[in-house]
Amino acid sequence: MEEMLKTIVKYLVDNPDAIEVTKRQEEKSTTLELRVAGEDMGKVIGKQGKMAKAIRTLMKAYATKEGTKINVDIMD
Repeated sequence: MEEMLKTIVKYLVDNPDAIEVTKRQEEKSTTLELRVAGEDMGKVIGKQGKMAKAIRTLMKAYATKEGTKINVDIMD
C-alpha cells in the first residue's frame, strides 16, 4: 500500500525524491504517514483539501479491495 500512495503522489509533486511514507500498524487498521517537501505540501493538499480527500478516497478504496482499513495522514 505504501508503493500505491507513493505512485499517486509522485505525479503531483515537483520533488518526488522527497516523498516519505511511514506505515504504522494499529489494532484494526493501518495508518500511512505521508511526508513531502515543504514546497509541495500545497499541491498534495489542494484547494480546500480536495486533493488530500481524493488521495484518501483512492487509498480507502484500494484497502477495501485488499480487505483492510487504512488511514492516510499528511504530515508537515
